Amino acid sequence: MIEREGYAVREAVFSEVECEMLLRELAENLDLDRAGVRNLMGLAIIERIAKDARLLSLTQQLTGTQLIPFKAILFNKTGKANWLVAWHQDTALPIERDVAADGWGPASIKEGVVFSHAPTDVLNEILAFRIHLDPSTSVNGPLRVIPGSHRHRIKDDVVFRRLIDNGPQVEVTVDRGGVIAMRPLLVHASSKCVSDEPRRVLHIEFAPTLQISEGIALAKA
Repeated sequence: MIEREGYAVREAVFSEVECEMLLRELAENLDLDRAGVRNLMGLAIIERIAKDARLLSLTQQLTGTQLIPFKAILFNKTGKANWLVAWHQDTALPIERDVAADGWGPASIKEGVVFSHAPTDVLNEILAFRIHLDPSTSVNGPLRVIPGSHRHRIKDDVVFRRLIDNGPQVEVTVDRGGVIAMRPLLVHASSKCVSDEPRRVLHIEFAPTLQISEGIALAKA
């Protein structure tokens, strides 16, 4: 499904108890009231979760290769920390240093880490997991996707608008402890919450290797 649709859902990867424990540990290390916290791979708890055997096995099942985690972000969407994410494709990756190479750039610095827009062939190898620490429902700003849209990098605004208008658009909900796997080029968005239900999501990205090519390496972020 991941290759055809660009995403896949796996329920109950983590238990309710594990989600509660993880939230407690995160609260000891992070300000969970913030809408988003990036560059988390340096935390021992995040690295432990990212290298959990269940997640690594899932990368193998979905791609045929056991992947390596390199990037983690915590999203915390609530009625008080609320935002709209417009339709887009994810094209920037953290790298150890800025490079002048075909297909890379432009780059920017985010909290001390270089993020550069990456070539399509590199992005096609990346897999993201969205671990839901709360249920994702139709009222707390769930992920919305356009299935199959990951097959092409869309640079033309007219083509992009036509794709969004013609759909189909799918709302992806998942219970607590479930995981949504997705390719970065999958066109996706999310609405604002219309309730005070929290929607805390740990987003972790994986790659087959951190050494993309000579002189270009993904950074742990």
